[in-house]
Amino acid sequence: MASRRKPRPARTDLEALVYRWGPAIDPELLDLALTHRSWAHENGGLPTNERLEFLGDSVLSIIVTEYLYRTHPEVPEGQLAKMRAATVSEPALAGAGRDLGLGEFIRLGKGEALSGGRDKDSILSDTVEALIGATYLTHGLEPTRAVVERLVARFLSDARIRGAGLDWKTSLQELSAAHGLGNPSYKVEGDGPDHDRVFHAHALVDGEVLGEGTGPSKKIAEHRAAEAAYATILAARGDGGLNLPGVNDALRADLKAQQAASTGSGGKARTAGSSTPRRPPAAGAPGGETAGGTTSRRRAARRGPASKSMTPGSPRS
Repeated sequence: MASRRKPRPARTDLEALVYRWGPAIDPELLDLALTHRSWAHENGGLPTNERLEFLGDSVLSIIVTEYLYRTHPEVPEGQLAKMRAATVSEPALAGAGRDLGLGEFIRLGKGEALSGGRDKDSILSDTVEALIGATYLTHGLEPTRAVVERLVARFLSDARIRGAGLDWKTSLQELSAAHGLGNPSYKVEGDGPDHDRVFHAHALVDGEVLGEGTGPSKKIAEHRAAEAAYATILAARGDGGLNLPGVNDALRADLKAQQAASTGSGGKARTAGSSTPRRPPAAGAPGGETAGGTTSRRRAARRGPASKSMTPGSPRS
């Protein structure tokens, strides 16, 4: 009979994690922050890191909110909310966790460990929040602020672009309203077998198809179609006085990623979800071209960069 697989146990040399994290954390709180509910349930119903996660989520939110408020005095509340959401999103926090090599320290149940739990976005992001909560209880707000701002520095630096690209459907609705075009609508069709289905979406504004998008789900296809339609309206009519430089930067970043992908494939392939505007681009539009599709830039946010040597108290980058 074949032997059953055994999960790799969590690392116990927690001083290595603390070295990467920065300030020391109370040992009991550190152990608790690294205790996933799957491990706790398999070991007699011990306490989990969920209460610390709850606290850390609030501490993270106030630190990031204050940072964005002070750093971007010209940005209105709606855009600040998008920027904050992009910075504290699950993929962003999971990326920060991977920078730290956090997964190998989390105590997981056997089933969760065998199913790849150490690299799941949800588990990594929750554990980062738990560590933030533990740091706050150990040191208070200001030392925790230093940790958080360093931890998510790369997400804070491009928060405006990431925030703009977080919800293209909302951005399209805002731009359509600014030009008096009414609410956008979407038509979606699916092709292929259930296990490998591909969806094609059309974004209609004022009765006209202004953007198309393709993706593995209706949501992603509509998101890509909305981005393409946004670019079409922006090129033909401008921003309607909304003054959204972050959105324009996001479009430029998407276009650059698409061009790079096309060049890398000999110029023959187009990225999924891209479309051509029905109206000619106006001067001053982002690159004079449209952008559609979730790009490798956003997908890269889900993956931490390759590990490098580190200095004390600094995450790997």
